[in-house]
Amino acid sequence: MSSDDAVQSTNDDAAHCKRFAVSQGYWKDPYLQYFVKSSDRKAPEISRGYFARVSGVKLLLRQFIQLTKSGCQIVNLGAGFDTLYWLLQDEGLSPRNFTEIDFQGITSKKCYYIKSRKQLLEKIAKEDGEISFNSFDLHAANYHIVAADLRDVAQVTRKLHEAGIDPKLPTAFIAECVLVYMETSKTEALLKYFADHFHTAFFINYEQVNMEDRFGEVMLQNLRIRHCDLQGVPACRSLDTQKNRFLQNGWEGADAVTMNTLYGLLPQHEVQRIEKLEFMDEQELLQQLFDHYCLCWAYKDHKKLGLKNISLVPDG
Repeated sequence: MSSDDAVQSTNDDAAHCKRFAVSQGYWKDPYLQYFVKSSDRKAPEISRGYFARVSGVKLLLRQFIQLTKSGCQIVNLGAGFDTLYWLLQDEGLSPRNFTEIDFQGITSKKCYYIKSRKQLLEKIAKEDGEISFNSFDLHAANYHIVAADLRDVAQVTRKLHEAGIDPKLPTAFIAECVLVYMETSKTEALLKYFADHFHTAFFINYEQVNMEDRFGEVMLQNLRIRHCDLQGVPACRSLDTQKNRFLQNGWEGADAVTMNTLYGLLPQHEVQRIEKLEFMDEQELLQQLFDHYCLCWAYKDHKKLGLKNISLVPDG
């Protein structure tokens, strides 16, 4: 299996983990079932991890959408089978343009599943009902799927243009366990391109952190066994290296927290609810896992929308 194939296989793993967590009631997602079949049981710490990840990303993204009064764009990098477009639409938080980018092997499957499911198609089709497909791409009124290699900035540029992305509009970029698979120089080129061309932008990045201790080394070894080479791991040494990756490539400000910190900031009634769903006796393992993943966000605020005020404690 090539390294690229191994990276793409992580999409299937994530989709199955999310499907199981949804089936247990951690959060609601009526659309995931159309992309992945019911999953085998996963360990409770995995489900809690995905709950925290999904909650954190949506908490930051909602604030961005609300600050722009939905006059914005969202670009989901390495989106896989993510269902965020449909979930935001159900919340009345649809942006002007929602574009997903991934490898051809992923986008071709996603386009096929969407074509095959009325429940997905009817949410994409607007009044004119115009949706165009080819083998790897989908273009609708405000939803686009495009195949591109994120390591190739020229290709990404071309594909975003095809999707109708306007650099003048406020734009949120999302990357969940994506940049870590890219060489540092490729990631820096991509982040610098976004900072140079999108003057009002917000970036949400979820991935590994604190990877230089023993627990982190074991995580790396397990991924290498699966042929997943984390070429971007130098940026995952600490929260500071995570933030500096943005600050050194043209972004105005950045912040980051471990998932332990994030978990402690989530609404306590929700945390108490999900902790009753499954018994977990490995509390220490969950804390170790949460200490080795983080949520990092960065911004450029040319329009002075107040993007620096977006936080995990929005009312604080």
